Amino acid sequence: MKLAVRLLAAALVAAPISAADPPGFAIWSARDLKAHDAALPAHVAADHSSRETLADYGDHRLRMLYRDADGNPEQHDAIIDVVFVQSGEGALQLGGTMIGRRTTTAGEYVGTRLDGGERHALAAGDIVHVPAGIPHSFLVAPGTHITYVLLKIPGSAIR
Repeated sequence: MKLAVRLLAAALVAAPISAADPPGFAIWSARDLKAHDAALPAHVAADHSSRETLADYGDHRLRMLYRDADGNPEQHDAIIDVVFVQSGEGALQLGGTMIGRRTTTAGEYVGTRLDGGERHALAAGDIVHVPAGIPHSFLVAPGTHITYVLLKIPGSAIR
C-alpha cells in the first residue's frame, strides 16, 4: 500500500514534466500584460504610438499598442481586428469615409481622417470586434492614453 501511494505521488509530480504544451500555445498573465503596458510609453514614436508584437503565428498575430494621441484611420479588406483594451480610455471611430486614403499593401489602406461613422467610447476591460472592410480609427483625448492588445485574424479564418 505504501509503495502504491509513493508511485501515485511520483506519477502526479512527474505528469506536468512529461506533458508538454502544444506547439503555438502561449499565455500572457495579467502581470505580464501590465509589465508590457508599463514599458510601452518609453518607446513612443512620432505617430504618438508604441507597439510590441506579442506573437506572430503567420495566419494571425497579437500585438500590444499604446497611443497618447489619435491614430490614423485604417481599413483592411480581409483582416478582422479584435481589440482588448488593457488600460486608459479613448474612442473608436468606426465607418464613414476615409479622407486621404492610400494603399499601404494589397487590401490595406491608411488615411488622414474619417468623415462620418460612429464613435464608441472605450475603457479598460472592453473588447471590440472590427469586421474586415470597415474603416476605423482610435481617438485619444489630449493628456490621456489607451493601451490595447490587438488580435489580427484573416477574415477567411472566421467563415
